Amino acid sequence: MDRFAETEGKRVHDPLFHPRRSATTTGFPVGGKFVHVPGPVIVGAGPGGLAVAACLAAQGVTTYALLERYECVASLWRHRTYHRLKLHLPKRFCELPMMPFPESFPTYPTREQFLDYLEDYALTYSIRPMFRQNVVSAEYDGEYWIVRTKEVITAAIDGEEAVLSSTTTEYRSKWLVVATGENAEPVVPDIDGIDTFKGQVMHSSDYRTGEGFEGKKVLVVGCGNSVHVLPREIIGYSTFGLSALLLRWLPIHVVDRIILLLSRLVLGDTARLGIPRPSVGPMELKKVSGKTPVLDVGTIDKIKSGDIRVLPGIQSFQEHGVEFIDGKIVDFDVVILATGYKSNVPFWLKDNGFFSEKNGFPRKPNEWKGQNGLYAIGFSRRGLLGVSMDATKIADDIVQCYHKIDNGRQKSK
Repeated sequence: MDRFAETEGKRVHDPLFHPRRSATTTGFPVGGKFVHVPGPVIVGAGPGGLAVAACLAAQGVTTYALLERYECVASLWRHRTYHRLKLHLPKRFCELPMMPFPESFPTYPTREQFLDYLEDYALTYSIRPMFRQNVVSAEYDGEYWIVRTKEVITAAIDGEEAVLSSTTTEYRSKWLVVATGENAEPVVPDIDGIDTFKGQVMHSSDYRTGEGFEGKKVLVVGCGNSVHVLPREIIGYSTFGLSALLLRWLPIHVVDRIILLLSRLVLGDTARLGIPRPSVGPMELKKVSGKTPVLDVGTIDKIKSGDIRVLPGIQSFQEHGVEFIDGKIVDFDVVILATGYKSNVPFWLKDNGFFSEKNGFPRKPNEWKGQNGLYAIGFSRRGLLGVSMDATKIADDIVQCYHKIDNGRQKSK
């Protein structure tokens, strides 16, 4: 990420930045910086934030502010994913607007290839995020969106992490694009007795590789059992691509029947392996609840061979093991909580209309536009394909308003 480091020095001389003029009524510290942003403020430099920024730049709007709390783009992909990760959908369904994956990339790019693609995407469209800008609040004051951030610079001194400086900034814009996505924060469930467990407990966001676990008994909590398990490919075709093709011509319930029949031929009866299927079909379930099917890349074979055991729900933790709901107690050395992620929007966005305070998603499914210049990207539960589609719509909408305001400024001169 050295190619982006120069941003930190350049922004000190950015004409948009000014010393803070006065204290705010919300208690935001005095002495920070005040920034008027002619274009939108985009929160989050993941695929969604990058896509919106690129679409804006392609239409001549480069006066946006892209805020990222970490020191790199796509921080979730870089810091919270395991090393062997590959995209589970073919690359054509995962590309961002205006830039396909390189032809040399395989059908299912690796984690490192995807990160390289995102870095190249940012360079191609001259996207320069403002790193280490942790958004602590955002609210609409009747005319502008006021976005407040805190930047903390730390360094290791004598083996300890020390805070070198802390800077606050207030950004003001007519538009706010929430691009923090569905998976901003890990979900850690409160399971009875978990604090008494003497072994290692970690969230899957901290898992990188199986090295170090050899010879240990590991329990993975959470297997996506509220959704369907489908093969990644059926008769040589992507299951996702095949479903999308069939949905062009057939009703969703018919497509579900076809996909489930083919999946049974490939995987067998998963219920016999301890993974019963939901009563609602995979495509319909995704449509009504946003729950995406799990695409199998080898786990089912490992279950059939006995290398992986499927166990019932957890009743409670013990000092050295776990009691399950069937009454059995099994000892484990390590517990990995594959219990998912959640949106963090309710913690910083002061808005009770567009986003739900319960789950941090837009209240209406697939909604990308709120009121007063508020937008959401990465919350449609349609993966990177949905991100690409929403980025184009958001940018088009902002550009239209932006040019109206800009034309008004020109006429008033």
